[in-house]
Amino acid sequence: MGKMRIEGSFVALITPFNADGRVDFGAFRTLLDWHAANGTAAVLMMGSTGEVSMLAPEERRELVERTMAFRDGRMRFFYGCTGNSTDATIGYLRHAKAAGADGAILAAPAYICAPEADIEAYFAECLDAVELPVGIYNNPPRVKSDLHWDHLLRLMRHPNCVVLKESTTRVGQVAQVLAARPDCAVMCCDSPNLGLVVPTMSLGGHGTANMTGNIDPAGIARLSTPWHDPAQAAVFRETYLRLLPLLHFTYSAINPVAVKCLMKAVGLPAGDLRRPLRALPPEHLARGVEIVRRLGLDRQYGWSAGALPALAAE
Repeated sequence: MGKMRIEGSFVALITPFNADGRVDFGAFRTLLDWHAANGTAAVLMMGSTGEVSMLAPEERRELVERTMAFRDGRMRFFYGCTGNSTDATIGYLRHAKAAGADGAILAAPAYICAPEADIEAYFAECLDAVELPVGIYNNPPRVKSDLHWDHLLRLMRHPNCVVLKESTTRVGQVAQVLAARPDCAVMCCDSPNLGLVVPTMSLGGHGTANMTGNIDPAGIARLSTPWHDPAQAAVFRETYLRLLPLLHFTYSAINPVAVKCLMKAVGLPAGDLRRPLRALPPEHLARGVEIVRRLGLDRQYGWSAGALPALAAE
């Protein structure tokens, strides 16, 4: 069998919390159903957008087990399995596989700032350890380690490596990876500040591994459609320019602060952030609410149109 192929919108999902601060699994079910109905191809739970660094190990295991009960085949379920060490990461991978996960996403362990050769070896050991589809997240803004395309292409040849998510600012790196025609999906972060979405999709990328899909899954699914025919380029251009204000808003604070606060404001079951993260100031959030109104997302998704202008005017 060949590798799993993922195309389209791969949304890094927020983790919803109850009023008492615990993970809200009813909200997870609601959000997952909403994404499946609006074109999301795959979701990543417990990525950085999911506040994974503030989840206890037992919460992480429970989250995998309980959300897997909601899987109905419409989307692939991936889980963030990065631990603080190689052994911890392999432990999370084994647990995800045992629970039936479709796959996992791995970044370099945070804080240690290991040299690139050591991080390549870490990924390789994890890929060897568990028979599970894995995506590699090259994310130097978060973990400081930054893999060159030579490292990445070696790892992408591994049979268990199915996705690369690139979060650098180097268009040349994406081009070198895609020019090698790897048997692996190539996706990019949707941050407009990194500037990778346009070149990645135009060079033959397979979609976006995104955060903004948390607030507009249908729009981001349209943006993330690979260019299999020339007409898609025009659809992409119109969609990207239309959504640019929303993309800038969702990245106007460290993720997931802006997108999670906006979700809560429009009535999606997001809950609060975990401390030390704090909600946006009202005037900052009002800018996001106004963007939602201008784009017509309140009408599209059936959010309370009457409540949104009042919040924007605060």
